[in-house]
Amino acid sequence: VDSLKSDAPVLGTPREPDWDAAVEESIAEHGRTTEEVLPELVRCLHGMPIWGHPRSQVNVIAYPTIASVIGVVLPSLYNPNLCSDESGRGFSEAEVRVTAMIARLVGYDPTSAGGLFTFGGTGTLLYGVKLGLERALPGAFQHGVRDDVVLIASRQSHYACLNVAGWLGIGQQNVLLVETNDDNSMNVAHFEQVLCETMSAGRRIAAIIATMGTTDAFGLDDLAAIRTVRDRVCDELNSDYRPHLHADSVIGWAWSVFRDYDFHRNPLGFRGRTTRALAAAANRIRHLTLADSLGVDFHKTGFTPYISSMLLVRDRTAFDGIVRRRETMPYLFHSGTYHPGMFSLETSRGASGVMAALANLLLLGKDGLRALLGHAVEMQSVLRETISARPELSVVNDDNVGPVTLFRAYPDDADTFQALSRELRDDSYAESLRRHNELNTRIFDAIQQRAIQGAAIAIGFTSDCRHSSAGEPINALKSYVLSPFVTELQMRSVVEQVLAARR
Repeated sequence: VDSLKSDAPVLGTPREPDWDAAVEESIAEHGRTTEEVLPELVRCLHGMPIWGHPRSQVNVIAYPTIASVIGVVLPSLYNPNLCSDESGRGFSEAEVRVTAMIARLVGYDPTSAGGLFTFGGTGTLLYGVKLGLERALPGAFQHGVRDDVVLIASRQSHYACLNVAGWLGIGQQNVLLVETNDDNSMNVAHFEQVLCETMSAGRRIAAIIATMGTTDAFGLDDLAAIRTVRDRVCDELNSDYRPHLHADSVIGWAWSVFRDYDFHRNPLGFRGRTTRALAAAANRIRHLTLADSLGVDFHKTGFTPYISSMLLVRDRTAFDGIVRRRETMPYLFHSGTYHPGMFSLETSRGASGVMAALANLLLLGKDGLRALLGHAVEMQSVLRETISARPELSVVNDDNVGPVTLFRAYPDDADTFQALSRELRDDSYAESLRRHNELNTRIFDAIQQRAIQGAAIAIGFTSDCRHSSAGEPINALKSYVLSPFVTELQMRSVVEQVLAARR
């Protein structure tokens, strides 16, 4: 593996997968030695991006710590199943430890909270909505969904909301999307309108999804305002239930480490603009305690390998509605006291995600996470300052305060001080918008080709970060920084390569 490393942000020699050859594979009659097998496995690494490389700024993908990698390896050696402490033993205890740590971090009471590791951020959302479905329609777990059920989320929410609605039988057409503000947060006034209309019509709400760190722009919904509106509308309508409020915080959860950070004293020495950005994010994230459930992706902003995701519920009795009858599982749960397999979707749940999360929480502590997140936000501040100094470029998510910057390049005849505003609100500007989209697509394609060869900084791209008033998608180049090794010089070179590709 070491021989594949170089100065480039990819391993080995990039190659296109040979799909035609792959589908011709079959199992040989006789096996090979381990020494013969290993090169076949290492071959898969060629062209793999090195996410921790300072020239890798594609998306919210973390570079795992050594401790978290060891956390993945240990359960792989001894194969625990977290279905029960019968088969999980100390690994099951580790799941409870991590649950308590994160519960305290976000402000839940750890003695009543519950947690469960699952198959990714979509899995945490699936569980959250399923719990809400049981609240809205008690007994649905046994009798099925027979009523008109909806989800409510913002237009900037993750497409997993649609995915979950489809898989749970709610239906993608029954996901009600609330308009968003310029800072990519849910428009609370429009949310109240949608909520009132939905409940007055007698439709049941499986869950309200508050997005706490959107994938593209790091938009943060006002969870406190959403909770206040939900409670008030339910009281005014004398509702027989309060819709489940789930925080999709798989990215933003980590900013909870700043809930008790002394921003005035600023012991970690963050710069002024960085301190303001961290404090602004923390001000929204501190309201996670108001959510009925939330999602945590340690493999995103927790710096662990894939997959390490946890659903956290404020009151673990919420799981009671999805408990299976013991007689349906006669070969399980005859000893021990911890049996999440009685209510989990999965029967088989490995412990690698749990152990990776535990490793990093112990290794980094709050200050370690603060330093990593603060560095990422600080580097984005450098990039935004550099972009702002160029008349050809414009930041799209200037109102957002996370480790990601969305920006657009414009032709010489465009007024970048007015272009984005006109793209968003001026229907007569639609043709120019499309032309600008084509320019940014061309720039990304050019950079991507060089990045694959290790000759450029690999950046990301989103084809639809915002919509114009006429419904036209607005695309953007994207720099998402989580690498602790990136420097100011490398951030400024992002702008240089974009300008070079623009010519």
